[in-house]
Amino acid sequence: MDSHAPDRGAPMPLAYHATVVDYLRQHEPEVWRWANARATGADHREALRAMLLRDTYRIEADAHADVHAVLAQAMARLGIDAPATLYQSPGQDMNASLFYVPGEVHIVLQGPLLERLAPPELLAVFGHELAHYLLWSRDDGQFLVADRILNDALAAPGASASHRETWRRYALHTELFADRGGAVAAGAVAPAVSTLVKVQTGMGSVDAAAYLRQAAQIESGEAGASAAHSHPETFIRARALALWWEGEGNLDAWIESRLHGPLSLEKLDLPGQIRLQALTRGFLAHFLAGTTLGSDAVLAQLRMLFPDWRDDEPAIGPEGLGPDVADDSVRGYLNALMMDLSLADPDQQDAALLRAGHVAQALGSLEALQGNLRRDGGFGKRELDRYQRQLHRQLAREGQS
Repeated sequence: MDSHAPDRGAPMPLAYHATVVDYLRQHEPEVWRWANARATGADHREALRAMLLRDTYRIEADAHADVHAVLAQAMARLGIDAPATLYQSPGQDMNASLFYVPGEVHIVLQGPLLERLAPPELLAVFGHELAHYLLWSRDDGQFLVADRILNDALAAPGASASHRETWRRYALHTELFADRGGAVAAGAVAPAVSTLVKVQTGMGSVDAAAYLRQAAQIESGEAGASAAHSHPETFIRARALALWWEGEGNLDAWIESRLHGPLSLEKLDLPGQIRLQALTRGFLAHFLAGTTLGSDAVLAQLRMLFPDWRDDEPAIGPEGLGPDVADDSVRGYLNALMMDLSLADPDQQDAALLRAGHVAQALGSLEALQGNLRRDGGFGKRELDRYQRQLHRQLAREGQS
């Protein structure tokens, strides 16, 4: 775990970074062009420098050669060649942050980092902040543009829940990326992990290997995705970093489960909306597949949802909607759609509702569907009992009851 990496270079952006960039470019092209055209001008740079000089102590190389030597080593390991300035801000909580300016590195330290951290740990801190610089600088600044758009969306009146969730997930992935920069700069995972724990707890001495065992134990007992706002929980960060360093082949899927979890109506980000739309189309195609339920009334209802609905839509059955893909809120939503389609044509309502029950049984949401019928479909006890008997007979004939 603590072994040095074999000439590991600078980290690459995570899959979610590219997903968000692609989404914004495709679905918000005018916003993308506007944000991309925004430049960090000379006025902004001078205002930033003035603010930092006013509010911090500038850590100059002549007086603090040892600190600057560590910073230079971190920059060399990450392949960064730019003028760099360090600052110490007031406050006792240990922290560090990067103030991004193209072509310049400005890192602000807070609290007793320089006193509490060993040189490899200070390398990890600098590497983490320098990784932010790398991410915002690479690929013509597209990941910075995405970050700006999401931050602006949050600041705008009426920001949607999906914008907030996209910003949150983008920030979480950015921290995992920066943690990798910390490990690369330190040449090992252990200093990056011990630094995370020291900053979180304030402890002066940390056993990184012990904390990684602790993180694995926490993960084994927690199945849910991160609920953190901008920085993943420390145990997730430590585990993610160790798995990346070890070359875990299934890391993208692990990150998906730990930072995203299954699709949920209450926590949809912008790319998740596109995924849910595709899933919905596929599920409704499955609902109609192999049946004669696609009457004019039903197709009219479908085209209210999807004006470009095709007769050959690819189907997604319940087997593609397991708990790792979608949660109960999504299954409830799909139940409601099936019920709407079933009630769209009175001439085939009974057959359509039986088909809905058949699909809901396979989906694991039959009880919820019956609740839909009682609450939204106006089914009384007699109608619901009759429906249950008919469905039970049909499922029994097919060996599914």
